[in-house]
Amino acid sequence: MPAASGRMLPRMLLVVCCAFVALGPSPSLAADAAGGKTIAERWCASCHLVEREQKGAATDQAPPFASIARMPEFGANKLALLLLKPHPNMPKLSLSRAEVTSLADYIATLK
Repeated sequence: MPAASGRMLPRMLLVVCCAFVALGPSPSLAADAAGGKTIAERWCASCHLVEREQKGAATDQAPPFASIARMPEFGANKLALLLLKPHPNMPKLSLSRAEVTSLADYIATLK
């Protein structure tokens, strides 16, 4: 490999890294509480009370989202991890990590 092209690779990597940092994270990867509410209404409302205005849930076994949000140990990251590996009482959800994070962020707004 010629010496000139040996120096080009580190420079190219530096340019790519700087561009990535300058552009920041993609907005599509950012958590979205409004999108989380939509997910909650679609996937969770049949068992949980997902918003204060909701009339009722199908079961009293699933805690209301507002109660979950007020738990001292609640954290959006902790909830996101729980939702990625749900417990046996929950149906298997096919949500992406971004959707799970958005759902957790929506629940956090109910605190």
